Amino acid sequence: MSVVLPTTLSERPWGVDQLPAPFSSPAGKRVGEVWFTPPTALDALLVKYIFTSEALSVQVHPNDAQAPKGSRGKEECWLIRHAEPGAKIAIGFKAPIGPEAMRAAALDGSIEDLLAWYPAKPGDFFYIPAGTVHAIGPGLSLIEIQQNSDVTYRLYDYGRGRELHLDAGIAVADGSPYDPVNRRHVPRGGEAALVEGPHFRLDRLDGPASAAVAARYHGKLLVLPLDTPLEVCGETVGPGQCALAPSLDKIDFAGRSLIAQPC
Repeated sequence: MSVVLPTTLSERPWGVDQLPAPFSSPAGKRVGEVWFTPPTALDALLVKYIFTSEALSVQVHPNDAQAPKGSRGKEECWLIRHAEPGAKIAIGFKAPIGPEAMRAAALDGSIEDLLAWYPAKPGDFFYIPAGTVHAIGPGLSLIEIQQNSDVTYRLYDYGRGRELHLDAGIAVADGSPYDPVNRRHVPRGGEAALVEGPHFRLDRLDGPASAAVAARYHGKLLVLPLDTPLEVCGETVGPGQCALAPSLDKIDFAGRSLIAQPC
């Protein structure tokens, strides 16, 4: 069985007509996401690429305790791969806001101006705790690594007519400004520890893992080459793919890559 995870191209109204390399664009499709099917061994994690030509809805996710019975919460993170000039991301609010004011702002559209919008450029990294109100703007290509959950509460959608989830969303939303500790720029070269729990760990490598990184990863993990193919159990895995490795020592690293594992 191949170590490379199957992919699914998902059409979205805010997606793009032309996917960046190394992806191929299907004719007549507006693709917003490329999903990698979670392997049974690591089904707590979901990895995908996101491509935007329009802004995504303003939304929020619950934590594990708040999620509907039988569902996980959703904490996620984003690594920006490409960004058009002026591209930005909204995370948290400019000033603290209460539930009723948040509801009113969602209904009249002023929530868009109350959110804190951050410039986004390649190498920027954002960790999004559950409960953080957020939106991804147009002109971006990014990698998202998240708890494997589809529980999303939409608070505002720019008048596009899709269903909103104000009661459920406001019940779990944090009306605070975004903690700057969750935002950083990852240098182009070198090793960088990006996430260490509570739900998953994530590292950006530049070649083989150091002893410090290797000491944190035990057993099965996911690996995504960013710009140079690598090998997992002798099988070539290229940029734009994601693979399941039985252990870190079964990966023959080359160039920059991401590795991820549930905690």
